[in-house]
Amino acid sequence: MARNLYFLGTAGSGKSTMVYAFQAWMNAQGLDCVTVNLDPGAESLQYSPDLDVRDYVRLAEIMEEQDLGPNGAQVAAADMVAMNAKELSEVLETFRTNYVLIDTPGQIELFTFRASGPVLIDAFGREESALLYLNDPALVRTASGFISSVLLSATVQFRHSLPFINVLSKADLLGETELERIVKWSLDPFALYESLFADGTTPKTLLDVEFLKSMESIGVYRRVHPVSSEITFGFEEVYSQVQQTFEGGEDLSRD
Repeated sequence: MARNLYFLGTAGSGKSTMVYAFQAWMNAQGLDCVTVNLDPGAESLQYSPDLDVRDYVRLAEIMEEQDLGPNGAQVAAADMVAMNAKELSEVLETFRTNYVLIDTPGQIELFTFRASGPVLIDAFGREESALLYLNDPALVRTASGFISSVLLSATVQFRHSLPFINVLSKADLLGETELERIVKWSLDPFALYESLFADGTTPKTLLDVEFLKSMESIGVYRRVHPVSSEITFGFEEVYSQVQQTFEGGEDLSRD
């Protein structure tokens, strides 16, 4: 049975690019996978989706037919995609593969806060699914931004209730010192807390280190795994995490 990997993150975090690069990396390892595009508003993709929601729902057509702006059309499209969930899942079942790489809409709220996300996850098979959450380096390079990303990823986890792999995308855009600091923050809530108040501009009453520790204890505060789709860096570690999630570390057959 195929494993479904959902790539989620804020707009611009590199979801589509990572799906493209991760597919190429997996194929180079002799691992079979197919790709799914769930963004009806995607204008261009680096990969050719094996299943493309734009064959069923197109944003431009919704805008014209329903006289909606881009935001309203995105919401309407998300609901229409959910209505096509059964047909999409039936098409997906025709592929014989080990992994399904699922590219979610650019606006994370459409997949996380609308009904379409959970509906699609259930239709595709919840038991064999995991989330890859992409943290944007432009946000997490500051301590306050890192905490904001942690809180958003926690919301995603609670909403979807799936195994979760924490990824730092576009790691090649960060300097070595910056990268080491961000990874340290993800490993040590005390280090993050100290960095947050180092400049003295954040009131200490705003956030307590015990809050970060509690998030760690319930599993939503966890290590980030740096990757770069540009230089194909970190994919082996991400794949290892995927294997740990599904197989307890045991690799899948390559045939």
